[in-house]
Amino acid sequence: MTRLYKLYYILVFPIFSLFHRVRQKGRENIPPGAALICGNHTSLKDPVLVAIAAGFGHFIRFMAKDELMRIPVFGYLLKKVGTFGVKRGQADIKSIKTALSILKSGGKVGIFPEGHRVESDEDSEAKNGVIMLAAKTGAPIVPVYIPREKKLFRSVEVVIGKPYHIDKIMAGSESYSVYARELMQKIEELKP
Repeated sequence: MTRLYKLYYILVFPIFSLFHRVRQKGRENIPPGAALICGNHTSLKDPVLVAIAAGFGHFIRFMAKDELMRIPVFGYLLKKVGTFGVKRGQADIKSIKTALSILKSGGKVGIFPEGHRVESDEDSEAKNGVIMLAAKTGAPIVPVYIPREKKLFRSVEVVIGKPYHIDKIMAGSESYSVYARELMQKIEELKP
C-alpha cells in the first residue's frame, strides 16, 4: 500500500503542480507514528494538497465520504492508495474500526472534521468523531489550514500546526463538542 501511495505521489505531484504550486509551512510538526491529520475542508483538492504538503515520507490514509468510493475507477484508485469510506449522517462502525486500527498500528489518518466542504467563511461545526478517535487511541491531532481560495496557476500555502493531545474523556460526554470547537479554532489560528 505504501509503495503504491508513493508511486501515485510521484505521478500526481508534478501534474497537480502545473495547476497549483503547493507551498507548505510546518511539515516538521508532523510527528512520527500515529496521528490524526485534520484540516478545514473547502474543495475536492484538499486531500491532495494535504498529502503534498505533508511530503513524500508521510503516508496518510484519508477518510472520504462513502459516495466517492462507489464511483467506478475513481473509487477503486482511492481504495488502492489507502482511502477508506465513511457513511455520513450515521454512526459508521466499520469506518471507525478502520481508523482505530490504522492509528493503533502507528499510521496516520487524514480527516476533515467538518464532515463536508465549507466554501464560504461561515463558521462550521466540527463533528465529534476526530475527538473520539484521539481520546480512544491517544494519537495526537495535527491541525492543518488550507486556504479557501485556490486560483488556478497560483501557489497555495498549506500550514501545518503543532500536534497536541487531548485528555481522556468519557464516551458521550458533552466535552467532545468542546474539544471539536477547539480543534476548528486551532485550524483557523493557522490562517496566515
